[in-house]
Amino acid sequence: MRICVIIPAAGVSKRFCDADDTDLLARRSKLDEDLGGRPVLQRSVELFTKDDRVLSIIVAGPHDEAAWADFKLRHADRLAMLGATLVQGGKTHRYETVAAALAHVPEDATHVAIHDAARPAARPELIDRVFDTAQRHAAVVPAIPAPDTVKRVGEEIADDAGADPLAAILGGGGKKSPLHRVSETLDRQGLVLVQTPQIFTRELLLRAYAQAELTSTDDASLAERLGEPVVTVEGDSRNIKITTPSDVPVVRALLGFRPPAERATHKKF
Repeated sequence: MRICVIIPAAGVSKRFCDADDTDLLARRSKLDEDLGGRPVLQRSVELFTKDDRVLSIIVAGPHDEAAWADFKLRHADRLAMLGATLVQGGKTHRYETVAAALAHVPEDATHVAIHDAARPAARPELIDRVFDTAQRHAAVVPAIPAPDTVKRVGEEIADDAGADPLAAILGGGGKKSPLHRVSETLDRQGLVLVQTPQIFTRELLLRAYAQAELTSTDDASLAERLGEPVVTVEGDSRNIKITTPSDVPVVRALLGFRPPAERATHKKF
């Protein structure tokens, strides 16, 4: 196997920045969060640097020229030392970013793995499990059973409770969480939560991305649209994707890192 790993890193961390937290959090990317003195993005790239099966690593950054220049300024030197290649990603959607990175996959790569830039806690055992299974199956994804009851909700509804007068006096209250009416409860039997890395034969992934009207946040679903079988292997509940600021201390604890005591990592570049 000769694997090229694509790490999409072009997103704007909207859910991370929209979190009800300090202005400082709203101004930085989750990929710059400090994990033991290194940013999240670097930790995610490092997951694949010691695997002999990995031929190359492609990190796809922002599409916007100004954001791309800033991204390179902050990450290019460190990632180059890890042997990673930086390319510009898509303008709006994740699948556009993956498609842009596919154009740079080496010709001699037999497989392409795609890993979320914000999943720095994937363990070697999980990566081995995914890669080993890919020797026998053309499309492999890690997944864990849905641990909670899953409900589908409808549109946001108005909250008629009114303002809290005490909160208004004290200046508290903060931003209210949106309310949604439950439309149905799904049968949890057979439902799984899919993680990354996801891996495909190069030929299959190129066919998947050659389809018209690409609309997906999950690469495996594009293979499914071709009618190709996608198999799951056991995922890992610790393979957390950083989505909101509250995920950062959890990942630090999982990896055994303390919070930074000095200047924030995203200001050190």
